[in-house]
Amino acid sequence: MSLNLSNVPVYSVTQVNEYIRDLMDDDLLLQSILVRGEISNYKRYPSGHHYFSLKDGSGALRCVMFRGEALRLRFRPENGMGVVAFGHVSVFPRDGAYQLYVADMFPDGRGELDAAYERLRAKLEAEGLFDDGHKTPLPEYPHKIALVTSPAGAAVRDMIRILGERWPLSEVLVVPVRVQGDEAAGEIAAAIHNINNRADIDLIITGRGGGSMEDLWAFNEEEVARAIYLSNIPVISAVGHEPDVTIADYVADLRASTPSNAAELAVPDREGQEGRLEDLRYRLAMAVQSVLADSRRKLDRLKSGRALRSMTAPIQERRMLTDSLRRRLDAAMAGQMKDRRAALGRCAAGLDALSPLKVLGRGYAIARAGKNVVSSIGQAEIGDRLDVAVSDGVLSCEVKDKEERSWR
Repeated sequence: MSLNLSNVPVYSVTQVNEYIRDLMDDDLLLQSILVRGEISNYKRYPSGHHYFSLKDGSGALRCVMFRGEALRLRFRPENGMGVVAFGHVSVFPRDGAYQLYVADMFPDGRGELDAAYERLRAKLEAEGLFDDGHKTPLPEYPHKIALVTSPAGAAVRDMIRILGERWPLSEVLVVPVRVQGDEAAGEIAAAIHNINNRADIDLIITGRGGGSMEDLWAFNEEEVARAIYLSNIPVISAVGHEPDVTIADYVADLRASTPSNAAELAVPDREGQEGRLEDLRYRLAMAVQSVLADSRRKLDRLKSGRALRSMTAPIQERRMLTDSLRRRLDAAMAGQMKDRRAALGRCAAGLDALSPLKVLGRGYAIARAGKNVVSSIGQAEIGDRLDVAVSDGVLSCEVKDKEERSWR
């Protein structure tokens, strides 16, 4: 029998793998799951990623743990080790194989506490309670610090001692709470809420000394984490020893490895600040000395100047300058007058040369018929009377004859 594909959809391998991956990604159970098993085929690549399988008596599950998550491991995984892994199951489309993407892992045997810790950590991280953008910077010089801890433990004594030694100006308020037991989480959360209703507290330190995971569990409770997150006052979490990491550490504005370390991080070092002030005092003194020395040099220059040696010297200099300027002004004005007289003479000579009297003086005459100057024979007729001006008078003449003649 032949198969007709004309009306049947045909999918690529990648499409099938991506479809199955989407189905798994939509399954809430597979997106946050704890799996118990034994490690096998464990390999750690140079990239820092871990690849292995979890197996039990009748099955195996491929797993991958990327470098960022692997760096947070608090033990070294080995083949044959029983572990509980937390993560999500999905399909890698290239291989078409599903696998567990491990976000955290711990040796099996710590049981339900580890499982509860991982569930709450994943939940609060997804809600953004661990985001750095929410964390508040600590005050540089806190005036009053509240210690939310047990009043009877060694941790509170160490913190009070270190705070007093490092920065005596800070006032310390001990807010007594239980740090272990069923009621401890509620007391810690309530103390943090109550402190936030006060206006005189600059910093909160909450924590306790070392102990087992069960002893530290109050700081893994959700109500404590949310109280720290909602605090408007910066919070330092100081729980246990360096390897101990609680939910409170993730949420707090700053995590201290121990309560003593929290006290060191909370305030500046008095000796360091004294050294800094001494350095500033020295630099200020040097700056003042430099300014004074410069001012003395300027004063010495003024004292040795002519203005102080002879009070009239500046006036005399100004008088001499005025005289010099006057002489220059007089010379300039004389030059200007001479140039103007020469120009006037040239203009007068030009006008004199053009004067009709000068023309008459050279033997020329001017004939007029009434008021009109006769410059052509066509302007006078025989018998007309003309007035002829000469250098010393006027002749009255009559035209007897006309003859056209060219003088050129």
